[in-house]
Amino acid sequence: MTFLPVPPSARPTRGFPWALLLLLAPMACQSKPKAPAPLVSVADVPLPGAASRFDYASLDAAAHRLYLAHMGAGEVVVFDTAARKVLAVLPGFPSCTGILAVPGRHELYVSVAGEGKVAILDTDTLRELARVPAGRFPDGLAFDPEHGRVFVSDERGGQVVVIDAASRRAMAAIPLGGEVGNTQYDPVSQRIYSNVQSRNQLVTIDPAALSVIARLDLPGAEGNHGLALDPERHLAFVACEGNAKLLVVDLAVGKVTASFPVGRDPDVLAFDPAARRLVVAAESGPAVVFRGEGATLRRERDQDVGPNAHVVVIDPGTHWLYFPLKRMGSGPGLRILEPARP
Repeated sequence: MTFLPVPPSARPTRGFPWALLLLLAPMACQSKPKAPAPLVSVADVPLPGAASRFDYASLDAAAHRLYLAHMGAGEVVVFDTAARKVLAVLPGFPSCTGILAVPGRHELYVSVAGEGKVAILDTDTLRELARVPAGRFPDGLAFDPEHGRVFVSDERGGQVVVIDAASRRAMAAIPLGGEVGNTQYDPVSQRIYSNVQSRNQLVTIDPAALSVIARLDLPGAEGNHGLALDPERHLAFVACEGNAKLLVVDLAVGKVTASFPVGRDPDVLAFDPAARRLVVAAESGPAVVFRGEGATLRRERDQDVGPNAHVVVIDPGTHWLYFPLKRMGSGPGLRILEPARP
């Protein structure tokens, strides 16, 4: 390192610790160390099948079962989270998108978009019980335990199809007037919320009356598809594919209260209610980790968890995160992460 001479007029008074300055100069030039990643590795587990897209996943934490919709392979993968191994690979679900385990009914619902149907499986035997017509492109799934009804986002049909779980038959179709993104059930308000992504709206559905009771315009949204809820605080988290934004919506007042940039093509969101951690998975960008602060969020960090990591599930008991990846090595895999300890 070279130091230029200091002119006499600029020299400090007698006694200035020049030796100390020379020691500290190299340290001042060094960049600050990066903050530790909020998520750290637990395990990488290879998965069977082709290196193709996964779409959604659903966890039955009590049974230690993770169900993966391997959309590109047209298969449902059943994974044991305790033993960290694949229990079964079920073929015959072309372009499967949404997937939802309902432990109280011992049933698994799978949106078979390639057929325009929802398949219903017995989770004890993994035997298929029925396939129910569910519009042009069934996608997201939500279950209302109060009325025993499954609400299906028919993305291309512009409606939510309602299936009666007891009879395993479609009982209604609720038109939303545009392409339907993800659909979620709020156990506190006992309402269904659905994104209408081509109209940049969040719609509220009464699951008893099977009708739309409110429409909320989302300023700043473009292609609002992903959806997660914080029911206790009456918040909705909305991921917008068109402009890579995450919106925080206060459902009590019907207003967008915050907006954050996220990775390109954000899709699936996962919310851990105990830790108040929200993870936004993105098709073409990093996962973004947020922590809840009051009625809003604080961004913790963007983290690269692997290519095409647009699916994430959080175990509320262990707080572990599961990312099925299209390619991990020579084939697909499941990346398991946990929050870093303080």
